[in-house]
Amino acid sequence: MNGSQLTELPDDSEQLRPYVVSLRRATLQADPPSAVGTFSDGFLIRFLRARDFDLPLSLKLLLNYLQWRRESPEISTCLSPSSVFGLLKTSYHAVLPQRDPAGSRVLIYRIGQWNPKDWSAFQVFRVSLMTSEILSRETETQRRGVKAIFDLKGWSLSHALQINPSLARKISSVLSDSFPLKVRGIHLVNEPMFFRPVLAMIRPFLPDKIKQRVHMHGTDFHHSLCDFFSADVLPLEYGGEGLGIEEVCQAWTQELLQSENLLNQIASHPTGDTSKLL
Repeated sequence: MNGSQLTELPDDSEQLRPYVVSLRRATLQADPPSAVGTFSDGFLIRFLRARDFDLPLSLKLLLNYLQWRRESPEISTCLSPSSVFGLLKTSYHAVLPQRDPAGSRVLIYRIGQWNPKDWSAFQVFRVSLMTSEILSRETETQRRGVKAIFDLKGWSLSHALQINPSLARKISSVLSDSFPLKVRGIHLVNEPMFFRPVLAMIRPFLPDKIKQRVHMHGTDFHHSLCDFFSADVLPLEYGGEGLGIEEVCQAWTQELLQSENLLNQIASHPTGDTSKLL
């Protein structure tokens, strides 16, 4: 049975057991013993599915995730949605209610809603991590991955000045090889010319397969987005037939706020593996 077939099996399948045991053993041998006790099956399966049950790649991903959490406490230890409620209520971010035809979750970030005078780039990045932690627990999302639309209308020099090389490296790390989610596509719309230096800063840290999944649509994006997403999935403002962007943003804000306790547990846990706490 190949990796794609294993990914389709339920978490409690006996056929997954040898992979889970092997990954647990390899991780405990590789990671500092004082940093972890053990890992739950569900936690390990996220990383196995993210790499189609390739054990060396799954181990690398999990170790990168643990290292990233240790080395970026300014982001990873604060995942409270209420701490960024002022940003969320501007309709900055949404996860669309419907999956795309391939089964991927579709995320939208409206950069123009972010006021850099009020919110730092680290706080904005935390919103993405909150959503990623929640989605990584969905079995179907583990299998089908995510696609993101970044609406850069309103991008300004004050936004650009918030993105330094250190943060760019952390963002690209999460996008590429430090988080158990398959990134199936990154779509930029309304991107101004002066966004390109920021993209150029992030791009070198991305693996080739992610670079190939970055699509720039410009301001005339309503038709081109529909080449990648069906109309019933996209909000009206993005050329679709779905709910309006304000409505879906507010619905996802409520989802995040209802997950406050879970996200706080993840942030305070040494590895983020809260399965045994639930």
